[in-house]
Amino acid sequence: MASTVNSAFNEFMKNTVNLENQKVEKARRSRDFLKRKISNFSDFLPLYSDRNIDYGSFARKTKIRELDDIDMIFTLKANGCTWTEGYDGTVYLETPQFSDDYKNFRHSESLNLNSKKIINKFISSLKSIPHYTKADIHRNMQSVSFMLDSYDWNFDIVPAFMTTENLLGKSYYLIPDGYGNWMKTDPRIDRARVKTINQNHNGKILDVIRITKYWQRRATMPSMSSYLLESIILEYYENNSSSNFLDVNFRNLLSYLSHRIYNSVNDPKGIQGEINTLSLEEKTKISNKAINDIKIADIANNFELVDGDHENAIKEWKKIFGNNFPDCG
Repeated sequence: MASTVNSAFNEFMKNTVNLENQKVEKARRSRDFLKRKISNFSDFLPLYSDRNIDYGSFARKTKIRELDDIDMIFTLKANGCTWTEGYDGTVYLETPQFSDDYKNFRHSESLNLNSKKIINKFISSLKSIPHYTKADIHRNMQSVSFMLDSYDWNFDIVPAFMTTENLLGKSYYLIPDGYGNWMKTDPRIDRARVKTINQNHNGKILDVIRITKYWQRRATMPSMSSYLLESIILEYYENNSSSNFLDVNFRNLLSYLSHRIYNSVNDPKGIQGEINTLSLEEKTKISNKAINDIKIADIANNFELVDGDHENAIKEWKKIFGNNFPDCG
């Protein structure tokens, strides 16, 4: 039970939206255990462990309850492999003609490395770990995916290669494209962007991201991808100031989202191009929901700031976030 709007938001974030600290620590231990097991594989692919990286919203600290996946990139040594990029962005990795490391992982009648075969090698090796023998370990387009009975989350493991720096000083991770070849990505950019913008706003932005994810996940509108939503929020705070109060930040963000959702959103990494693939109908429904909830938020703010009536203000916020938002008492 909360006595003020601010305490209601704090309680809501702690008890409903944010991951539980105990679960986060357990997840990190399970992730580190898996990393150690893979690094100790014998008869395996040549690992470049210094370039391994955690990615996804759990790594960026923007994940909300319930924790459903943990994403990791395991980097391999190229050992003479070279890469070329097609006009459509597909990356082809050519192995040396006499390659002891990758000769068994090529496309048929080709020197090009088959990313599906690399993923399958991870799968067969993971099944040799006693702790994982009963797990359903399978290929999921770009990754190895599996869940253990003792955890509530999936592990998604992505094999990758690291390119050397180009003339502009840029390097990329080359990951499976889901069809046997490869594609460029760079989760370092996403992680650094979240961290920098959050620090520039005194640590306020992570909670804005999380509460907006909770808002858009409710079955009241079409759902946009987590990455698209994060990109729009970060873009807003690159150019606008933040408040010390989460309710104010959330309301201002909805105002921006209500019109921004209609426009093109390019991949902040400069790799994928357009990431706003929502239909016009979906964009309109999201915009209308944001506009409607702005009106409710303004009523709540009027109750709180003009009338000093926190009880009715909290009731209005409950209309936006649902029954899990705390009652006043």
